[in-house]
Amino acid sequence: MPTLGISLIAHNEEKQIANALNSALFADDIVVVNCESTDKTEEIVKSFEKVRLFNRANNKNLNVNKSFGFEQLETDWIFYLDPDEIITPTLAEEIKTAITSDRYVAYKLPRKNIFFGRWLEHGSQYPDTQLRLFKRGFAGFANKHVHEMLEVKGETGMLKEPFEHHPYPALEDYIRKMNFYTGFQAEFWFNSGMKPTVFNKLRHMFFRPYFRFLRRYLLKQGFRDGWQGFIAAAGDAFQNMASFGKFLELTGRKNENNSDS
Repeated sequence: MPTLGISLIAHNEEKQIANALNSALFADDIVVVNCESTDKTEEIVKSFEKVRLFNRANNKNLNVNKSFGFEQLETDWIFYLDPDEIITPTLAEEIKTAITSDRYVAYKLPRKNIFFGRWLEHGSQYPDTQLRLFKRGFAGFANKHVHEMLEVKGETGMLKEPFEHHPYPALEDYIRKMNFYTGFQAEFWFNSGMKPTVFNKLRHMFFRPYFRFLRRYLLKQGFRDGWQGFIAAAGDAFQNMASFGKFLELTGRKNENNSDS
């Protein structure tokens, strides 16, 4: 039988990581890369005898540490799991069956986003297809952007069973994660040489947020998911504006430093 390894990275995930690890215990090997957590994350991980723990610097590009986790596994197949995600028992059975086939070198699968306790069925939030399962050596990250997809060398299949995503136990977690991702995006734009032109200002501060909200909340019927659907759509739109606002702030600081020198 082919072997399966599951890899996670974690930074201050004491609220969620036990659920993720319990759902992963069917695997042959489990690796957690702890990225400078200051809460009880490391202590919780150590309580799982089957899990191997590695400590690394908390790189803003999360995919760098994800790639490190992959490298620690010697199993035939690898599944990447976030600490706020859960593999259901039915999905675990489907995974064990899928890896016995030689037809594909990787698999995509649907993900259920549980937003403040509610499954978001609309607003382009489902099936939220993710590429997470792959044969070792046949996929990896380019490690250029936090939201990049795995690059696969070969044919990709599709699983039917979804896994669960519980990203925000509380509103403060939503705000904290948004602050992180908007900061990363702003730095990415800044370092890539993007200019604060009138076109870019209109695009990122008005047109893109407006049409993203319109598409998610109205055209894709996010309103059917209650107040959670509204916050998801509005937050998605605001995140783009906040990212560009931080980019403008970085650009302004650079101009001030240049004028002082």
